[in-house]
Amino acid sequence: MDRETRTFAERYYRGLRGRVPSGGGPTPSSVTFIQTPDTFSYADFVKGFLLPNLPCVFSSAFTEAWGSRRRWVTSEGKPDFEYLQQKYGDAVVPVANCGVREYNSNPKEHMPFRDYINYWKEYIQGGYSSLRGCLYLKDWHLCRDALVDDLEDIFTLPVYFSSDWLNEFWDVLNVDDYRFVYAGPRGTWSPFHADIFRSFSWSVNICGKKKWLFFPPGQEEALRDCHGSLPYDVTSTELLDTRLYPRIQHNSLPIEVIQEPGEMVFVPSGWHHQVYNLDDTISINHNWVNGCNLANMWHFLQQELQAVQHEVGEWKDSMPDWHHHCQVIMKSCTGINFEEFYHFLKVISEKRLLVLRQGLKGDSGDSQNLGLGLQQAAFDIGRLADVLASVVVNPDFQRVDTSTFSPQPEELLQQLEDTVAAVETL
Repeated sequence: MDRETRTFAERYYRGLRGRVPSGGGPTPSSVTFIQTPDTFSYADFVKGFLLPNLPCVFSSAFTEAWGSRRRWVTSEGKPDFEYLQQKYGDAVVPVANCGVREYNSNPKEHMPFRDYINYWKEYIQGGYSSLRGCLYLKDWHLCRDALVDDLEDIFTLPVYFSSDWLNEFWDVLNVDDYRFVYAGPRGTWSPFHADIFRSFSWSVNICGKKKWLFFPPGQEEALRDCHGSLPYDVTSTELLDTRLYPRIQHNSLPIEVIQEPGEMVFVPSGWHHQVYNLDDTISINHNWVNGCNLANMWHFLQQELQAVQHEVGEWKDSMPDWHHHCQVIMKSCTGINFEEFYHFLKVISEKRLLVLRQGLKGDSGDSQNLGLGLQQAAFDIGRLADVLASVVVNPDFQRVDTSTFSPQPEELLQQLEDTVAAVETL
């Protein structure tokens, strides 16, 4: 991030005056296609898509050097089953059954990757049909399990997505990540959803084509049924029943995107979407959070806790440590609670503070290791300070036992605010 972009972004957030960024402007009728890497900078991406929270599609030129696009794919553009089976056959992968609905998702099982490849080949030979159902390999943590050399040969993280706090945090813990491989035959699909924690995501088709149906933030409200639930499948004829879906007449048509092989889709924060594989398809996908959608994540977590509190509200007076139990339930449902969110903020804050201290002394070691410049670190510190200021005054966070936290939240906030003041002229 350069100085001009940082100034532009900071002015944008000051203009929000504490409101949660959502994009806000008129709904686009189509998604911007970005053709040439040489003429599209990180600053262009921040100003044109990250801050306004709008989707875009990058051409296959952005990924043409990726090893996976050469090694995972045959000369005919199909998945290279033999190579994949030889290279990754022993891996155990999660597989969802697209033909079975379990709440608003699909039930999963785990199997060796070689068994899934055998199923996939049989599915094709059977005319894209099987008694086992339509199975979709989803959320395979290949990057977490692979060797570093393998990762460098699979893909190169695009600079536009390099400020990735979510995976930076989980890499510190060394127990998980939000980097995935999806793979499946024609007809596999993902039901209607918005991405975890209201994260951004990006998705690259290594081979095959996808169809995306996008709904900008807020448009999903017209799709809620009479019980307040969102649909499983936005193309279902069930939605035509106005008694079951009383607000459906206010629904807008989705923005449709056909993603070709090699192309890269940027999914903004809070955009609901439904995705279909139009061919036999393999894709690499990351979820990510940074300063541009941190406030969205915090707002989402507050909403999730309120939903839990509503569900168990009748036991508030009779259950000891009711507020603590709500946090436990929230983590089991959402994957994170307020305590872990603070730890997330702390880890990223301490790394950015270190980058700035070293940079101001003329040492760029950590800055280079993180792919960060001083301007990016300064911007991050400002966004962390703004959100942490909201966290520490939140009544539910104030009920969290922070006695073992180091530093204490108020102390960390003071460090961030002091640093913001010190780097204003950087």
